[in-house]
Amino acid sequence: MEKQLHLNLLASRPPMAGPGGFQSGSKIKMGPGRKKDFTPLLWSQYFETMEDVEVENENGKDISFPKSLGSLGPVLLLLHGGGHSALSWAVFTSVISNMITCRVVAMDLRAHGKENTLDVGKVVEVLYGENPPPILIIGHSMGGAIAVHTATANYVPSLLGLCVIDVVEGTAMDALNSMQNFLRSRPKTFKSLENAIEWSVKSGQIRNIESARVSMGGQVKKCEESSSSPSLSNSAGEGIIEEEEDEDVEEESSKKKMREDDQEVKKESVFTWRVELSKTEKYWDGWFRGLSALFLSCPVPKLLLLAGVDRLDKDLTIGQMQGKFQMQVLPQCGHAVHEDAPEKVADALATFMVRHKFTEFKAGYMWYVYVFWRKI
Repeated sequence: MEKQLHLNLLASRPPMAGPGGFQSGSKIKMGPGRKKDFTPLLWSQYFETMEDVEVENENGKDISFPKSLGSLGPVLLLLHGGGHSALSWAVFTSVISNMITCRVVAMDLRAHGKENTLDVGKVVEVLYGENPPPILIIGHSMGGAIAVHTATANYVPSLLGLCVIDVVEGTAMDALNSMQNFLRSRPKTFKSLENAIEWSVKSGQIRNIESARVSMGGQVKKCEESSSSPSLSNSAGEGIIEEEEDEDVEEESSKKKMREDDQEVKKESVFTWRVELSKTEKYWDGWFRGLSALFLSCPVPKLLLLAGVDRLDKDLTIGQMQGKFQMQVLPQCGHAVHEDAPEKVADALATFMVRHKFTEFKAGYMWYVYVFWRKI
């Protein structure tokens, strides 16, 4: 039975004001010789609850974990990128909730197959019934592609707007050719969750220590311990081959040795990747092909946030010049834009929503902006 995770916003933390605006405390400055803290942060510091909900689909029932929080403002439905989880939005949600009146639902997508678009619609139906509140879908990378497909398929009838973060058809399709090489270059296992967090920061996968400390717990899981020897495993693809020829014997011996080596690595390690992205390759083309045209065809206000202007393809360049969507480039960020710069993403989204009268700035946030402006 597949599982999904829905995490909803905890009562927001008080913002930390700084010279550049609201700060979440995500950028930690270390003095000389001071060791960085890679200890995990609990999801409960950012989200309120996880609640089991059964969602009907063609294969029967699946379990999800949503719960709505609050009764004011539109719902921000957050869809994460490939291999990530709802926890990748943790720091962002704590910032955006200080800026505008809104409700937040972050959703864990199932093992990244073709069902994800339909899943989003089913989850909204279970959460809100036949009369859902106004909803703005926000998706990062693969989640951005799913957000676009969900919007164009009208799975969310109360859709207010659409925000896509750092995913463009042209660059995404080009990147697919080297994706398997990238996945092979990552460590297969980690000795601890702290080790995984440290790797994510030092490798540049996540450039924000606070976000890495909470989100990596959703990307990795504890390795499963096998009670039997590798050669007797009942796992798919690990059955014993009948030794009818000498060549078959040599081949099986080689496979057995590889399994034993892998088992030894797992004995020494504790954590491995939660989602095996390499096994989802057959879906990659379907996620991104035709995405730019679909995005432009969505009949709602649209916001595209990019880490670099060079990511625009031809269709989006023309559409942007024609004013079909709003675009903002957030430099000095990696691909995980909302994790690297949660304050900038929250500010761009809040401004977009207020501009279209979807919500209002909170009084405290406006007061701070006014005082800062007067001080200058």
